[in-house]
Amino acid sequence: MALRPIDNALPVPPPERPMKQLKASVPAAAQKEPESKANDENTAPPLQPPAGEASIDYVPSEQLVAIEDPISEIQEMIEGFDSKDWMKLCASLNKARQFAIFHSELLVPNLEKAMSVLVKAMKNPRSALIKTSIMASSDIFSAYGDKLLDSKTDAFDSWLLQLLLKSSQDKKFVCEEADRALSSMVKSMTSLPLLQKLKGYGSHHNLRVRAKAAVSISNAVAKMGMEEMKEFGFVPLAQMAIGLLNDKLPEAREAARKVVVSIYEVYTRDEEEKQEIWQSFCESYLAPVHAHSLIKITAVSP
Repeated sequence: MALRPIDNALPVPPPERPMKQLKASVPAAAQKEPESKANDENTAPPLQPPAGEASIDYVPSEQLVAIEDPISEIQEMIEGFDSKDWMKLCASLNKARQFAIFHSELLVPNLEKAMSVLVKAMKNPRSALIKTSIMASSDIFSAYGDKLLDSKTDAFDSWLLQLLLKSSQDKKFVCEEADRALSSMVKSMTSLPLLQKLKGYGSHHNLRVRAKAAVSISNAVAKMGMEEMKEFGFVPLAQMAIGLLNDKLPEAREAARKVVVSIYEVYTRDEEEKQEIWQSFCESYLAPVHAHSLIKITAVSP
């Protein structure tokens, strides 16, 4: 027998919702860190700028001074050459500049080492170290000139390549410094042996290196006299210029034209019929198209 529902039964109340727990508020004074903690000796000090961000002073050559005790400091400079700390290496390179200018005889036994260090520094990604090494290059070129070509290794060739690469960079302050170093190199060295080093870069695969080499070649040729040009060869000089006359960069083309004018001026120096003598030379030793180009350049030269 089924049970009947009881109508007057009390309804079942719904389950009670849990009460929210009130968060205790923290007084403002409690939230603030005590001032004494800031001065706690166990608290880490504020971070200092990393050593790599330290600034370097680029001292012009004319502001460098002689070293008080060069004999004792030469060894310190050499040890600094091998340092992995780029700041110490910069200091040693600046010291080398002082030796080159004021105590050049003391640096002579270490020129090979110095050239290798300059190459290593120029390959470093730090612009400050690169610029310092290029400034040192200028002073060393001025101090030693042709002695630097006596290297028994390829140190000079590697050094020259790095300078050409740096002069081709987009970083203006590095590029301009490298241009000054290359100019110092040309001024301080005899043109003939230097051209033997430079001529290969006139056909370098990097067009910007090629252009910078062309400028140095042009400046070196401009210093040459009759005997030097004869020894190098008028025809090889002309052919070197021809290879750059149609270069992609205007800097290289302009340098090539200057080389042609320099050759022309020396070759025809004692001649009355200068253009005729020059035309005869070009047509005798060069292909017609190249001869025409060289004759045209000198015909309009001032």
